[in-house]
Amino acid sequence: MRIALAQIDSIIGDFEGNTRKVVAFARQAREQRADLVLFPELALCGYPPMDLLDQESFTEGSIRALRILQRELPEGIAVGVGYVSRNRSGKGKALSNSYGIIQNGQILFEQEKTLLPTYDVFDEARYFESAEERRVFEFMGRRLGIAICEDMWRESTTATHYEIDPIRELLDRGADILLVPSASPYYAYKLEQRFALAEKISRRGEVPIVYVNAVGANDSIIFDGRSFVLEPADPVPACTVMARGFTEDLVLWDTEKSPQVAKSNGTGRILNRQGLVNAAEELDTIEEALVLGIRGYMQKCGFKRAHVGLSGGIDSALVAYLAVRAIGAEQVLCFGLPSRFSSQGSKDDARELAANLGCRYEMLPIEPAFEAYLKTLEPVFAGRPFDLAEENLQARIRGTLLMAYSNKFDSMLLTTGNKSELAMGYCTLYGDMAGALAPIGDLFKMEVFALCRRINQREIEAERKPIIPEAILTKPPSAELRPNQTDQDSLPPYEDLDQVLNLYLLNNLSKPEIVRQGWPEELVSRIITTVARAEYKRRQAPPVLKVSQRAFGMGRRMPIARSIYEG
Repeated sequence: MRIALAQIDSIIGDFEGNTRKVVAFARQAREQRADLVLFPELALCGYPPMDLLDQESFTEGSIRALRILQRELPEGIAVGVGYVSRNRSGKGKALSNSYGIIQNGQILFEQEKTLLPTYDVFDEARYFESAEERRVFEFMGRRLGIAICEDMWRESTTATHYEIDPIRELLDRGADILLVPSASPYYAYKLEQRFALAEKISRRGEVPIVYVNAVGANDSIIFDGRSFVLEPADPVPACTVMARGFTEDLVLWDTEKSPQVAKSNGTGRILNRQGLVNAAEELDTIEEALVLGIRGYMQKCGFKRAHVGLSGGIDSALVAYLAVRAIGAEQVLCFGLPSRFSSQGSKDDARELAANLGCRYEMLPIEPAFEAYLKTLEPVFAGRPFDLAEENLQARIRGTLLMAYSNKFDSMLLTTGNKSELAMGYCTLYGDMAGALAPIGDLFKMEVFALCRRINQREIEAERKPIIPEAILTKPPSAELRPNQTDQDSLPPYEDLDQVLNLYLLNNLSKPEIVRQGWPEELVSRIITTVARAEYKRRQAPPVLKVSQRAFGMGRRMPIARSIYEG
């Protein structure tokens, strides 16, 4: 039997477009003589649909798309696809997360999802009812078991403790191939986790794992694709088919051919890497994820152009670079917005970066506007020294100008804050936080430095000029909102701050646990307390592209008004 894996980029709610894409990929799979083609979880409606599922018209759209597929899919090939259906059990939630096998106009088999995740960005138990049973589908002499995404993740340390074990039930019922249609979001080292779980299951059941994943970006979530087939082998199961990452793809697996190892997975896989990312290979993967995240967000929101405020610092440099990679230099405009405190070096660095990227660069000095604001505020500010109010005023003037350009030219403003700044509230509401998307809001400052160095390293290895000016990489980070200002006037050194933030935010350690690892109690208390106090800012921040196990936004839901007990 020849099984095709079709990883596609579905748009949430675009039933017509998603249906056309499924039909087109199914035809391509048939041309390649596939007997069965598999699409990702909820491919017909897109993932995650969230509260669109509360709208009756959304469910109707999914069911109508399924009926259209029955009529329009090519004959002679079976098609597995995910969709929303009505729960027919008569109890519990009204909807099911379903996966059906369609052939020659008929739905031959249907399996509902059993394990409904409610952690991190997931909230499926809010909408769906769990499957009452797990069944095996007999096709071309093989017994196929369908485990939809989370149904494979029961034994992951990140998952909820579930009573039911779908994989075991499918193996007990004699499944000799496990199909795993998924909409599994990307974060750093996620592929390692998938391989480790698939290896464990394959060893346990001596069965191949056919894992087909979604690709694309929806809001904060990025789907990396990288669908694969893992076959039993000695000494460990081996990946014999692998689809490309971060792009749509169609790959084939022949169950009867002798395995030709495409990629050895190795042993001793680490399931949860929660330190700062600095490995070159994973930095490259993060870059691909962020590029796809920007491109997908813009396309699905209807934007063709983007702009960035270049400060001459490393954060805005990285965002501008990613934007150029995502949509092309001709569609990205960089702005210099100098004030009386902007150094000549920063202005020169910003201009050089824009030239290296091939972007148009415009200067909008904010000094006239700043003076006008100060004059207007003079009666109420009289007798008060220059402080945070005047600093933030400069950031808000910049935000106003950048948003004015957005309105006038239908261009998307990309914010440039990183995770360290968002954590500590080292950002200005309605100022540098203004914009539609925060591309690097899930990268700690030291990861920003690591990724920028990696970008330059690749250019040097290719015997090209580095893209990011060396001065941007080496000068002390500064907001330049007052004379001789550096970030470390207000924050702990980033080398220390990021390590503590990582332990607190990603590893979820308490203050005593972090202190026991050797960090000063005063430092830990300061960081944890500041993070809690800044929650009101993050609640008003643009969506952050998720590339870690725990990003701000959907994956970390904290009250704003509360006692800071943990500091």
